[in-house]
Amino acid sequence: MTVVQFQGKGTTKGTVVPKGGLVAALDIGSTKISCLIAEAVPAKHRTADSDDKYTLKVLGTGYQLSRGIRGGSIVNMDEAERAIRLTVDAAERMAQRTISEIYVNVSGGRPLSQRYIGSVPTQMGQVSQRDMDRALDAALDQVDPGRRSIMHITPLQYHLDDASGIKQPVGLFGDNLALDLSVVTVEAPHLKNLIMAVERAHLTVAGFVIAPYAAARAVLAEDEKSLGVTVVDMGGSTTSFAVFHENHLVMADVLPIGGQHITNDIARGLSTTIAHAERMKTLWGSALSSTVDEREMISVPLLGERGVDTVQQVPKSMLTGIIRPRLEETFEMLRNRLDGSGLGHFGGCRMVITGGASQLNGVQEVASQWTGRQVRMGFPAHVPGMPESAHAPAFSVCAGLLNYALKPDAHYELPKHKAKQVERAQQNYVTRVGRWIAESF
Repeated sequence: MTVVQFQGKGTTKGTVVPKGGLVAALDIGSTKISCLIAEAVPAKHRTADSDDKYTLKVLGTGYQLSRGIRGGSIVNMDEAERAIRLTVDAAERMAQRTISEIYVNVSGGRPLSQRYIGSVPTQMGQVSQRDMDRALDAALDQVDPGRRSIMHITPLQYHLDDASGIKQPVGLFGDNLALDLSVVTVEAPHLKNLIMAVERAHLTVAGFVIAPYAAARAVLAEDEKSLGVTVVDMGGSTTSFAVFHENHLVMADVLPIGGQHITNDIARGLSTTIAHAERMKTLWGSALSSTVDEREMISVPLLGERGVDTVQQVPKSMLTGIIRPRLEETFEMLRNRLDGSGLGHFGGCRMVITGGASQLNGVQEVASQWTGRQVRMGFPAHVPGMPESAHAPAFSVCAGLLNYALKPDAHYELPKHKAKQVERAQQNYVTRVGRWIAESF
């Protein structure tokens, strides 16, 4: 995995211990905002295939009801700033430390995945490191994000003449070397709004990580990323997913549908409040029907009414009949998006679902039925100091951000002439928008 965001061309291998030994993660979601603060400590047990000298110890956690955020995007800057400030303050008080930099997830901004191929002739008939660098530059030179910001750049595989799927071509003989590159971009205004909200809380964004990739860092086994897997992060207002193959991020995307839509469906279908709908979904909600559902009754307070006489009794089967269609719609959209991208086959036949909305009973079965894949629940790996309440799918993204902060990916930058071209295009767009506002108002 590689990221184009803050640093220049180069690679980052192994763990990176920040100044002061503290790392922090901020998961800005549509239903909750969570923060984890951890300390990098020397690893006591190291495996033969790992060069990690440090591990994490969680010092503080904090979370608040999300405000000013809808569909993964900030819609009210003041409310979002206050929610972020309260969340980080709670984590700092628990950790008894103060942070200045934080890693932030991206769950909106309409991510777009594209592939580029850079091809160059080998200079000596045998692949050298210089040939690999030239192939990378040729591929990067084709990247054209337009007015979007580049989030992740992933070299997928090399091609040498007619041979494909090569990971390390140095030393091989061939006439033409090509590099297959995957690029994930998001809308630039979305990132700018996130940066502004975080900076107004007196913090600096150390890095952005797209939500499903952050979740994958917390819930996936190494073999899953190698063999191919699709990770689905089911949030409150969005469902984001990413495809991995041979330890690389192949694609990422976001669906504008999540657990809150199920809650709203229940509130509308049963004429009750959103709070009671959320409670019913949590206590009795299921996508699987049973023989006793018709006989088991649920008390539903009617919206806008008062008193015990305004409580209606409905069979549990009615609740299931509202939940299942929305889940089926979600995974049908997911399947169509994977098939339409032409990259879904890289994920193989395995899927890992995580996120707060994935804890609803029956989600695995519905996902397996509609996508035709083997599905399992993803829980974040245990981190010393993390409370038991945070060891849940709802905290997968935040835990993955901590993992990324300790061991970030390699970083690359676009060629200078290409970077200037992209910057010029974005500046021209901002100028045109400013001129339109001035002339219109």
